[in-house]
Amino acid sequence: MPERLPATLRAYRLLSVVATPLAPLLLARRLSRGKEHRARLAERRGESSIARPPGPLVWVHGASVGELTSALPLVERVRARGFNVLVTTGTVTSAGLAEQRLTRGAVHQFVPLDSPRFVRRFIRHWQPDLALFVESDLWPNLMLEAADEGVPLILVNGRLSESSFRRWRRFPRTIANLLLRLDLCLARTSSDGARYEELGAPRVVTTGNLKLDVPPPPTDTDALATLQKVMRDRPVIAAASTHNGEEAMIIDAHKRLRGRFPGLLTIVAPRHPERGPGIADLAKSAGVTSALRSLREKPERTTAIYIADTMGELGLIYRLAPIVFIGGSLVPHGGQNPIEAAKLGAAILHGPQIGNFEEIYAVLDAANGARQIRNVDELTDRIAAWLSDPAARAKVADAGRQTVESLGGALERTMRALDPYLLQLRLGQARHA
Repeated sequence: MPERLPATLRAYRLLSVVATPLAPLLLARRLSRGKEHRARLAERRGESSIARPPGPLVWVHGASVGELTSALPLVERVRARGFNVLVTTGTVTSAGLAEQRLTRGAVHQFVPLDSPRFVRRFIRHWQPDLALFVESDLWPNLMLEAADEGVPLILVNGRLSESSFRRWRRFPRTIANLLLRLDLCLARTSSDGARYEELGAPRVVTTGNLKLDVPPPPTDTDALATLQKVMRDRPVIAAASTHNGEEAMIIDAHKRLRGRFPGLLTIVAPRHPERGPGIADLAKSAGVTSALRSLREKPERTTAIYIADTMGELGLIYRLAPIVFIGGSLVPHGGQNPIEAAKLGAAILHGPQIGNFEEIYAVLDAANGARQIRNVDELTDRIAAWLSDPAARAKVADAGRQTVESLGGALERTMRALDPYLLQLRLGQARHA
């Protein structure tokens, strides 16, 4: 364990202490922008109205929806072994997903702001016996305080992009000091593992990507049947997890395609649902009709763009649309997860900005289970080709589904790596009895 913090971490801790009195202002601003849950603001200060359950407690932390989704099967497996599980995330959307899909008996809380006072209050209330951090959300005070309290820290599904690796290499002592507090680093890929190892992480093991073991997202069967009835006989395409700038391209592609494919319906599911009204304004400016799912509107025969500005309904959309563009990839964001769409049999399109899921897309593209497009012209042409040739589209969808199914196994490998820690908790169960 490192003995002395480097100057950068000492400065960070000092600044976070000095900034703590400003937390109410920060939370109020975030609340006004829809980024906080009004009734649960106290959790961001490390306070909780929920008592710690007796017995060993495993704490699972992920930043947002993507990390939580990949961790859900892991949470279920840990719960099935009889352990209490505390799940923390930092966004309102992830809290909504936790409410919908978190396994019975697991508790969700918002992660505290990274202030030593708030984090210490959180750690001492929950007294976790093991902490699993998902992917790359490693807040310094959260790690330092947990380690100081003797909590074993394990990184699961560890992800580190080449750009993040290059940034961290500028501060080698800082990142090494943090990573040395990890007991174990379970990396998604050998490339991720090599980067973590070079930065100083101990005991790096490549276990694979947990996202590949996530079951297809569920859906409301009544809602699915209703929309299938409403959309019958219409060609349907979708754009999922889109970001600002991409919706305008999707609407443009729709306008180019509608003459060749009468009745075409385009479903747009923005990554951040609160952007729904703004997308409706884009559609109006482009001269096409739209409907907002958040307002319980249905796509009428005259509706061109159906905006699915709701949470937890990608499973519904992927079952409705045989062609799906995965967003965050035509703008400099890094792409979004294509695995769920592939598992549900969608023919996948994506742009070139896919650094967050580079390995998965590379395998999908090589297997002809997805297709990269670079601009709205190529997007339009590829959609037109697949709408005109259902057999070619189905071939791509089948290749994508078979590819992601063949890459599974990360959950089993992760559980095997965690087994010694879980056994230790079982042996020491009397601690909180």
